[in-house]
Amino acid sequence: MQPLSEFRDLIRQHHRTDEAQISAYLQERHAPSPAQRARITQRAISVVKRVRAGAAPTLMESFLGEYGLSSEEGLALMTLAEALLRVPDYQTMDRLIEDKIVSAHWQDHFGKSENLLVNASSYALNLSKTVLERPEHTGPLGALRGAMKRLGEPVIRASVRRAMQELGNQFVLGQSIEEALKRATQWEKQGATYSYDMLGEAAITEADAQAYLQAYRDAITAIAAAAKSDDVRENPGLSIKLSALFPRYEMSQQPRAIPELARRVGELALAARNAKIGLNIDAEEAHRLGLSLDMIELVLGDPRLAGWDGFGVVVQAFSKRASFELDWLYALATQLDRRIMVRLVKGAY
Repeated sequence: MQPLSEFRDLIRQHHRTDEAQISAYLQERHAPSPAQRARITQRAISVVKRVRAGAAPTLMESFLGEYGLSSEEGLALMTLAEALLRVPDYQTMDRLIEDKIVSAHWQDHFGKSENLLVNASSYALNLSKTVLERPEHTGPLGALRGAMKRLGEPVIRASVRRAMQELGNQFVLGQSIEEALKRATQWEKQGATYSYDMLGEAAITEADAQAYLQAYRDAITAIAAAAKSDDVRENPGLSIKLSALFPRYEMSQQPRAIPELARRVGELALAARNAKIGLNIDAEEAHRLGLSLDMIELVLGDPRLAGWDGFGVVVQAFSKRASFELDWLYALATQLDRRIMVRLVKGAY
């Protein structure tokens, strides 16, 4: 097994490697055999058939089917669903709604869906776009359009907020960890397990970081009460955001950030171990990967965590460095003689 430092060197070297070069490397190293390809194909067909044999699509599934994430309109809706409910003031809400609604081409979706409500929404969104567009004319006509915009904004804001709450409910289990745990019960009965991700932004001040740290402590206590198994893999877990735990999570502050983050994450990891639940480190912006790996190595070196297989790392699979990061994690797990949970995500940073 190569030393950990050599894997870290490979991670650094491939930060900006040409995509074609990485693709060729991965195809050569990980190319599936014909038998593996056949198994993959059959499994995909089986999954698709099971999904199609299920119940009729819900309203939300119909929405997502029409406004796919690859479309400008789908991205606009997802952005609103994620950001709008966090905006504290009406003026900023109105500007965000205008930016996302006006820039999209809702008319392209007229009558395209088999769901009448989805089609009606396309017309309503296009009407909202017409109301929100800034008037191009001056004089009486421009003044009239401006008045329509001012009068229409509160109505559109209330409607969009309500719609985004419904959309957000498809992706957010609850406004609190207690609500999320309660709502997850029905799916856990069907065999699902959860790693709860507490939505939040990066800490700007030390007070922010301390508030997030306490929120994570409280979440571990709540999740522990829902843990029923002695096997950490069968219990729910918690995902944490490193940038929420230290206000200067950046390379220039590495000498300060890593020891303090390791202390705070180590405290949470020990609490998770005692609660028999998992603790996952969320992936963040690509330029912070090195800091994250430094902290992970430091925390897992704590002898108090020996024998605990509940520590997890989220890996952004579309990163050019993903395969090298996985190699490093495997080498670290081998060196420490333990398992490290890995969750592959598409990635967005």
